[in-house]
Amino acid sequence: MQAIVKTNFNFPKQKSLYVGKVRDVYNIDDKYMAMVVSDRISAFDVVLPKGIPFKGQVLNQIASKFLDATSDIVPNWKIATPDPMVTVGLKCEGFRVEMIVRGYLAGSAWREYKAGNRVLCGITLPEGMVENQKFPTPIVTPTTKADEGHDENISRDEIIRTGLVSQEDYDQLERYSLQLFQRGTEIAAQKGLILVDTKYEFGKRDGKIYLIDEIHTPDSSRYFYAEGYEERQAKGERQRQLSKEFVREWLMENGFQGKEGQKVPEMTDAIVNSITDRYIELYEHITGEKFIKADDCTDVSARIEKNVRECLGKLND
Repeated sequence: MQAIVKTNFNFPKQKSLYVGKVRDVYNIDDKYMAMVVSDRISAFDVVLPKGIPFKGQVLNQIASKFLDATSDIVPNWKIATPDPMVTVGLKCEGFRVEMIVRGYLAGSAWREYKAGNRVLCGITLPEGMVENQKFPTPIVTPTTKADEGHDENISRDEIIRTGLVSQEDYDQLERYSLQLFQRGTEIAAQKGLILVDTKYEFGKRDGKIYLIDEIHTPDSSRYFYAEGYEERQAKGERQRQLSKEFVREWLMENGFQGKEGQKVPEMTDAIVNSITDRYIELYEHITGEKFIKADDCTDVSARIEKNVRECLGKLND
């Protein structure tokens, strides 16, 4: 199976192409977006040199399921998933912030806390917390949305003061984010998982706020296995988790954290295949369904183009 690391389609009424770290987003007539979730993989804001077969399908299909499962909370951009690696939806003007919701002290928040920082995005954290400890209530720690390089932590007050988002819109984004996190937490619990933290992106269209991009995928979220969580915390052991963190840990163990002068370790076929296997495992645990690999055709790009053209043809009729 070939990994799709680059696309360059030319769809009817296409106006532009935005290439992100993982997604290639095609603007169709300023009305629709065709989002191709590639097999690229990024960590520490760096796109790694090899693609991961089936990763794009995993992410796209998880996001599609969760968009459907949360559409009663907030309208979302999705219209259709014409291909296992593609979502087609409404074009929205994205807000310049990402809404990070954290239920537990983990990942970058823990690294900040361990370094002695007790204020995160304007929120004062209690003393005496340990890694992976649950917060009394989930917190929202937004970041700026950077076109290149690192997203930066920012507080609610800074967002409003600098005019990145109006107070009215920001308060709505925060409400939506916490409601989505609650729904994600409930769905995860049914699968024996804990939703630890995640990010949401929103946009506006005709004055209305929409949820855009991905939701509750292993690239945008961190999950723990619920079974044994308390026992591992009590013993100070590492939590068993489902997220992209295992890729970051492999990189860190091999001397790479995205800093200047550091070199990405060699991605052997064995490493690439193991990452594919982990993403499939993530899919099956998060959705509770068996992962079915898309047709193992020789030309995945041709399949994607055909499926998207058919979908856009129906929308443009």
